[in-house]
Amino acid sequence: MTAIFDNLRAWIADLVAGWNRFWFSPADPATLGLIRIFAGAMLFYTHLVWSLDLSAFFGAGGWLPEGAVELLQKDSYSWSYLWWLQDSPALLWTCHLLGLVVFAMLTVGLFSRVVSVLALFIALAYVHRVPGALFGLDQINVMLAMYLAVGPSGDAFSLDRWLAERRAGGPLPVRASWTANLAIRVIQIHLCIIYLFAGMAKLTGPAWWDGTAMWMALGNMEYQSLDMTWLADWPRLINVMTHVTLFWELSYSALIWPRQTRGIVLALAIPLHMGIAICLGMVTFGLAMLIANLAFVPSPWIRGLLPKHSTEQGRGPAAVAKSSIARPTSSSARGASSAKR
Repeated sequence: MTAIFDNLRAWIADLVAGWNRFWFSPADPATLGLIRIFAGAMLFYTHLVWSLDLSAFFGAGGWLPEGAVELLQKDSYSWSYLWWLQDSPALLWTCHLLGLVVFAMLTVGLFSRVVSVLALFIALAYVHRVPGALFGLDQINVMLAMYLAVGPSGDAFSLDRWLAERRAGGPLPVRASWTANLAIRVIQIHLCIIYLFAGMAKLTGPAWWDGTAMWMALGNMEYQSLDMTWLADWPRLINVMTHVTLFWELSYSALIWPRQTRGIVLALAIPLHMGIAICLGMVTFGLAMLIANLAFVPSPWIRGLLPKHSTEQGRGPAAVAKSSIARPTSSSARGASSAKR
């Protein structure tokens, strides 16, 4: 009986150690910094587009008046400071331009800690003001903005880092942080949930079972930006593309974690999302999803692409990443390591 309880305690210890290791191990912020650059640029561009007709969307006589928005957001809390600005075009434009400055500062990593929170606040304000223009791109933008505000996104590839090194008179060591790891982990988990539910939703449609769903998308003239109707002569290819897409989404949350299959899953993400971008005209959405997938690219690999990077006490970032996670020295540690992989 004692052996049973000992094994149970060891199993619980393994579980707790694996949980803590997964979420709270210090990590190099390089991956988070790269996501900040691309996500910040996407936030800047997608909000810059509003400038083409700012008053029509956010002005007092806009296409979505307050009554219509209240109906769309019934029984939900969707506060936006843009309601205070609709009666003053000058004030609306001033705040809009200030918002673009915040997104630009996030992109280059200047005062990153502050502007990352402001970027989330601003992006939510725009989403809540025009729910009728809310698309998947906006949801991914807000998701990334939220998690960039969680971690130290300005600790790598940023003006903040460059200025700190100038003040120090030379390169600073790589600063591993558990909040950097936490931010990356929540992006990863969120992506797995998105793909899993997207795949499960597709299972409710017969076109994904009989293999014709891809043709229905490519042949839809409303979204078509590239003529792919020649695929009508290749029904088997359409079937393969349909079922590969469905399998990829359903299996993503399982196959993205093992190192042996992660590269294949990420490689398939490129043609899938770029196909959506090129063939269906959803370029920004496709790019936003690829930006989110960067969360699964290890920081040592990212730093390895750079000709020159910081080190920590003479060690490269790969060594920093490895040293930040203790080596398994017992059955408990080995269980935790397996849980992380």
